[in-house]
Amino acid sequence: MASGRAPAHWGRDIRDRVRVRMTRRTLPALLHAGVVLSAAPALAEISPEELAKATQNPVADLISVPFQNNIDFGVGPKDNVQNILKIQPVIPIDAGDRFNVITRTILPIASSPTIEPGDNRKSGLGDTTVTAFLAPKGGSFVWGLGPIVNIPTATDNQLGNKRWGLGPSLVVITMPGDWVAGALLSNVWDIGGDGNNKTNLFTLQPIINYNLPDFYLTATPLVTANWENSSDDTWTVPVGGGVGKVWKLGGPPINTQIQAFYNVEKPRGSAQWQLRLQVQLLFPKKKKLQ
Repeated sequence: MASGRAPAHWGRDIRDRVRVRMTRRTLPALLHAGVVLSAAPALAEISPEELAKATQNPVADLISVPFQNNIDFGVGPKDNVQNILKIQPVIPIDAGDRFNVITRTILPIASSPTIEPGDNRKSGLGDTTVTAFLAPKGGSFVWGLGPIVNIPTATDNQLGNKRWGLGPSLVVITMPGDWVAGALLSNVWDIGGDGNNKTNLFTLQPIINYNLPDFYLTATPLVTANWENSSDDTWTVPVGGGVGKVWKLGGPPINTQIQAFYNVEKPRGSAQWQLRLQVQLLFPKKKKLQ
C-alpha cells in the first residue's frame, strides 16, 4: 500500500521556493534602505569653539535664551544700586536658501532706586524691544538689517517711557580667524502712547571678541544717546570688557560671561559703572559632515 506521507524531497522543494521568493522581495528592499542611509547626510555635534563664535554673532543661525543681569552702581544723588535682568530670546526663522530672519527680543525686569521722597525703590517690567534682522546665511562677513520696535510694557513710569517706538537697526560682523568683531546700531523714534517722555534714542554696541582655546575675551559696551535730553545729558559712553566661556555639561550647552564697564560720559544721576553677568542657554542644530 502507498503511504499517506509526502516524499521528503517535496518539503525541501517548498522550503527552497520560499527562500527564493523571500530573497527576491527582501534584497531590493535592503538595497534601497542602504542607498537611502548612504544618501542621508552624517551629522555631528558643534564644538564649543564654534558655539562660542556663534554666540558672539548677533545674526547667527542659533536658537538661544540669554539671561543678562546688569548691576549699575552710583545711581542718583545717594549713589544707589540699580539692577536690570534682561531676558533676551533669539529665534532664527528660515527665509529661503539664502537668508534667515533673526528675531531678538529684550524683556527687562528692573529694580531701580526712586527719585520720589519716602519711597525706596521701584520694581517691575520695563519696556520690551523686538528686532527682526534679515541676514544672509553663512560667510565670514555677515550683516543684518531690519526694524526695531519699542513696546510699552513698563509697569511704572520710572521703569520705561510707556510709549511705542519704531526705527531701523543694522548689524555688521566680520570673523577673521579667532576674531569676531563688528557693531550693532539702531535709532528708535516715538510713534505715540500714554507716557509723557517722548523717545528718540540712538544705540551703538561695538562687538569685539578674541577666542582662545578654552575661553574668549569680549568687549560689548552699550553706547547710547538720548536726543530728547539736553546736550550735557545726551550721551552714555561705557568702556570696559571681560571674559566668557562655553560649557557642555550634559544638557544644553551654556555660554557664560562677565564684563565690567566704567561710564566716561553719562547723564547726571545715571550709573557710574556697571557689572554685567550673563548665562545663555544654547540650542544648536547639528552640522552636516562633509
